[in-house]
Amino acid sequence: MLSRDQLREHLVRTRIAGDVATPRENNLDHYSSLANGDPHYKLGLTFDQPWSYRDILALMAKSAGVVPDPDHRWGQDTIDPDLTIDALDDMAESIAAVLSRENPRVLLATGHPTGLLAVHLPLARLCAERGAELLAPGEGWSYSGANFGRRRKIRYLQDVAMLDDRGAFVHTHDATPMCHMIDELGGELPDLVIADHGWAGAAGEAGAHTVAFADSNDPGLFLGEAEGKIDVVVPLDDNVLPRFYAPLTERIVTQVSRAL
Repeated sequence: MLSRDQLREHLVRTRIAGDVATPRENNLDHYSSLANGDPHYKLGLTFDQPWSYRDILALMAKSAGVVPDPDHRWGQDTIDPDLTIDALDDMAESIAAVLSRENPRVLLATGHPTGLLAVHLPLARLCAERGAELLAPGEGWSYSGANFGRRRKIRYLQDVAMLDDRGAFVHTHDATPMCHMIDELGGELPDLVIADHGWAGAAGEAGAHTVAFADSNDPGLFLGEAEGKIDVVVPLDDNVLPRFYAPLTERIVTQVSRAL
């Protein structure tokens, strides 16, 4: 496992954190849309308090490390690598606490198969090796969405749920698949959900113990964390080369294993 300093350097060099690829104007547009109540950016969550644009920007500066200055409207934005590492450690602690129980039930899902699947697959193996039951509700269930015509369905790859469109795993922010999966489980929520995007938001909204990954332009999950619906959110760029995530995944796996 890399030391903290080595991991920080890796995160900055690969732009998982530090000067990230997501432009400032994209971040601010999403913060504004969420403040205006656009359900697409709520990621399946409802919020107990009103969140203004300025409130969301301040929270994202605190939780993800984006530039706090509201007058910085264009160009480069940032994720604080130390906040990423702190959240990775908090996630490892949260996962270890659940895996220390007898026969925990765990559900994993990703809306970013081209990037974060590389993180979820090792975490699924870790949970299975530590005696967890990996759940697969809704497998094969399909639906049509407002933004796509063809029916898409839930499909699992090595116990990680994703959305399939005619054999291709697709990027999605939609909370609908996780809502169906939670409904299919009835009143028996998983002991732990490891997810991102709407998969994480819907799980947290349902009351499941949820840990998540989120980019700086996905503020909904950070609001969910601030209101206590999501246990931990790790800030990172969610679409760099999959191999770049290996050191941060190793940190989670190593720390969970040590705790157990």
